[in-house]
Amino acid sequence: MSRAVRAFVALIHPRAAVVLHDLAMIFLAWWIAKSVRLSFEPDTQLTAIAFNEVLMVLAIQGGIFWTTGLYKGLWRFASLPDLWNIVRGAMLGALSIALALFLYDRLANVPRSVLIIYPALLTALLGIPRLTYRFWKDSRLDFYERTTRHRVLVLGAERAGEMLVRDLRAGGHYLPVGFLDDNRMLRGARVHGIPVLGTIHELSDIAREAACDMLLIAMPNATSAEMRRVVELCEETGLPFRTVPRLQDVVAGRSAFNELKEVAIEDLLGREPVQLDWTAIRQALSGKRVLVSGGGGSVGAELCRQIARLGASALGILEQSEYNLYQIERQLRREFPDLELFPALGDVCDPATCRYVLEQVKPEIAFHAAAYKHVPLLQAQVREAFRNNVLGTRTLALAADEAGVETFVLISSDKAVNPANVMGATKRMAEIFCQNLAKRSRTRFMTVRFGNVLDSAGSVVPLFREQIRQGGPVTVTHPEITRYFMTIPEACQLILQAATLGQGGEIFALDMGEPIQIRYLAEQMIRLAGKLPGQDIQIVYTGLREGEKLFEELFHEHESYQQTRHQKIFLAQHRAVNFDELSQALLQGEAACKRYGSEELRDILARFVPEFASRGVAEDESNVVALRRA
Repeated sequence: MSRAVRAFVALIHPRAAVVLHDLAMIFLAWWIAKSVRLSFEPDTQLTAIAFNEVLMVLAIQGGIFWTTGLYKGLWRFASLPDLWNIVRGAMLGALSIALALFLYDRLANVPRSVLIIYPALLTALLGIPRLTYRFWKDSRLDFYERTTRHRVLVLGAERAGEMLVRDLRAGGHYLPVGFLDDNRMLRGARVHGIPVLGTIHELSDIAREAACDMLLIAMPNATSAEMRRVVELCEETGLPFRTVPRLQDVVAGRSAFNELKEVAIEDLLGREPVQLDWTAIRQALSGKRVLVSGGGGSVGAELCRQIARLGASALGILEQSEYNLYQIERQLRREFPDLELFPALGDVCDPATCRYVLEQVKPEIAFHAAAYKHVPLLQAQVREAFRNNVLGTRTLALAADEAGVETFVLISSDKAVNPANVMGATKRMAEIFCQNLAKRSRTRFMTVRFGNVLDSAGSVVPLFREQIRQGGPVTVTHPEITRYFMTIPEACQLILQAATLGQGGEIFALDMGEPIQIRYLAEQMIRLAGKLPGQDIQIVYTGLREGEKLFEELFHEHESYQQTRHQKIFLAQHRAVNFDELSQALLQGEAACKRYGSEELRDILARFVPEFASRGVAEDESNVVALRRA
C-alpha cells in the first residue's frame, strides 16, 4: 500500500464503515418498503425523481442517526439502549422524510403505507447485524474464558454477587460458573446468565462437580457467625477463597465494593455492626476544634482520621513517639489538606507541654488516648505505668479544666474492671480521678470503656501473625482464656458516640456480644494462612502470666449499669471517693515516681482500687472454674 493511500485511509473516520453500512441499509429499507407496497411491479413514472428521492432519504435519515448519537456506541457492546436508539431514529426519520417529500412533491410518488413499513424494516436491518456481531464476539470471548480463565464459584447471589459477576465478566482473570445461595427461592434462577446451583451448605460437592479453581464470598452483610460458617465450608474444599469487603468498610471508604481480598480475622471475629447516630456525631464534631493525645497510636490515629473525616475545623495531636507523629501528620495532610493541623511532640505527664498544646489548639473537645497498655510488661514497670496512665491523665485533665475545654473523653479499658494487674489498676484510678473531677469542673469529663482492639499495636493478632510467618509455634497462655474483641474503627466510633451522650462523670461501655476464645483465634489465623493447626503450625500453652485473668468484665459488681438512648451502649454508675484524699494520694504518687518508689505506688493503687490488692492470678482462675461449675 502506497504512502498516499495510507494517508487517505488515516483521514477516514474509524466508524466510516459503520456509517456506510447504515446508509446502505437505509437505501435497502426504503427500496424494499416501496417494492412491497407496489408488489414488485415496475413503475416507469418514478424513474425521473427516484435519484432525488433517494438522496433526500439518505441525507435526512443519516443526519438523524448522527444527531441522536447512534454512532457513539460500539457494535461490540450493542444492547437494548442501542436498539431503542435505532427505533427512535427510524420513527423520527420516517416523519421527517414524509414532511420533506410532502413539501417537495406532495408525496406524489410515495404511498402512505411505505412510511409505516420503512421504519420497521430499517430497525431490523440495523439492529440484527449489531446484535449478531455482539453474539459472535461474546461467543469467542466465552471460548477464551473457558480455556484460560480461573473457574470461580460465587457464594451469594444477591446484589453484591450480581455486581461482582458483572465486574468479573468484564475483567480478564475469572470465569464465574455458578452461584450458591441459601435463599431457596433463587434455586434454578440465573443472574447475568450464571445459574444458581444450590445452597452454601452444598459447597463441597458443587465445587468439585463444577471443577472450580477458586471460591468468592460475596456476602458483605453476613454476620460474623455466618462468615465463620462459610469460611469453614470453604476450608473443607481445600480451594483458595477470597471475599468482598464488609459493608461498613465500603461505607467508611476503606475498601472498594468490588475489591477482592483475603478473608481477615476481623471478618470472623467482628461483632454485628453497631448502628450509631452519625447525625449527632457529625453535629458534635463538625466545625469544632479537637485535641487527641496519643494520636499516633493504633486507636488514636484512627480517631484522628475519623474526626478529620467528620469535618472538624482544627485538630491537635499530642504524641510521644516521633515516628508515629510523623506518620499520622503526613497522612492527614495528604488526605485532608484543608484541615488546620497542630502536631505536637511531647509527654502528657509534662504540665508545660499540656498547657502549651491547649493554648495553641484551643480545643472544644479533647480525647485522651495516650496510655501504656501492655499487661505483662507493665507488671514490672509500676512506676512508668502509674506515671503515664494516672499522673498523665491528671495532668492533661487539669490543664483541660483550666483551659475551659467543653468535653474531655478518657479512653479506658475493660481491664479496669476488677483489675488483677498494674495496667488495669492504673486505668481504674484514672477513671476515678476523671469521674470525681467532673463534679468540680465546667468541663464534661466522661470515660469510654471497651475490650481488646483487633490488630492494635502490641495486641495478640500481630503476635500470632508473626509467629505463623516464622513457622510457629503459636503461644496461647491458657486453653480456656477468653477476651472481648472489637475493630479499631468500631472502637473509635464508640468513643465519638459517647462524646455526644455524656453530661459529665459517666462511664460508657459497649455491649460487646460474646467473648472469643484465644485458642479459637489462633486456630482461625493459622487456617487463614493456609496451614493446619496442630500439623503445620503447633499451638503451645504457656500458662497464665502474672496479672492476667481468664476472662475480662465490662462492669464492676457495684457499678449498677443502665441503658442509654443507644441500645448497644451502657452507662455504669461511678463510685464516689473523697476528692481531697485522692488529690493528696496523687501528690504522694508523684513524689514516689521521682524517687522510683514502686512499692509505695502499689500501695496507693491498692488503697483506691481494693480489687487490685485482693486478687491474684491463681485466685482468679479458681473463681472462674467455680463460676463455670455453678
